[in-house]
Amino acid sequence: MGQNRLFTVKDFAKLSRTTKDTLLHYDRIGLLAPELRSDNNYRYYSVRLLATVNVIRTFQRLGMPLEEIKFLKDRRTPADAVEKFTRQIEKIDERIDEWILARKLLLTLQKIINDVANIDEKAIKIQFLPAEPIVLGGLNDYSRGKDAYDALLSFYQAIGEKYPDMDLNYPVWAVFSGDRIKQGDWVWPDRYYFFNPEGHDKKPASLYAIGYTRGEYGQSDELYRRLLEYIDKHGFEICGDIYEEYPLNEVCETDSANYLIRVMATVREKNR
Repeated sequence: MGQNRLFTVKDFAKLSRTTKDTLLHYDRIGLLAPELRSDNNYRYYSVRLLATVNVIRTFQRLGMPLEEIKFLKDRRTPADAVEKFTRQIEKIDERIDEWILARKLLLTLQKIINDVANIDEKAIKIQFLPAEPIVLGGLNDYSRGKDAYDALLSFYQAIGEKYPDMDLNYPVWAVFSGDRIKQGDWVWPDRYYFFNPEGHDKKPASLYAIGYTRGEYGQSDELYRRLLEYIDKHGFEICGDIYEEYPLNEVCETDSANYLIRVMATVREKNR
């Protein structure tokens, strides 16, 4: 191919595997000027500019912004290239870590939804469940007029300070003490927790009485009453904490009245 041959912007776009609009943008920002501009402002590109396009495309593929590419293109020394590449590798490593964390969160959310895909929402059952990792917050403080939202903000702050690298987008669910539930008090939770598969705390292995209902956050009164009646009627008693969870919430339901609420009470047989 003759080194002196010139191509129109349309033909050069095909030759360089890019687009006419891209080449025009490169020209506007001073990244890649045509070899020749005719009197009627037609752009013509030479074969030698293919190498420059390849440099730009390579750097773009590496995630570099055009301003950095422009700087490096104009002073391509080995030292400058290595410096830029080192910084870009660091940025890529950060993104890899972010994507790994995002993937773990997506797998957790997917599992939560799949686990309730075929449940009988009207039934209550007694089931043994193994221990499960969670991130448990401290006791909620409702003094001096504080409410559940204040407690939730304190929970996020405390967990963020304790685990600065933790993804705080995992589902946050509630824990009630068994004594409060027996007394019919389930308005504001004693603690909050993250349902996180890498948590350092545990939801204990136990028999659980498990029931479901539909409703917005906190609309679980009827379920608690039904659950307590079932536990007593079938010869069980609450022996530990109760976990209020929302496996179907705003992540997958547009109508908050249709959230799926699950209450799990640790139980044992009476007279044990």
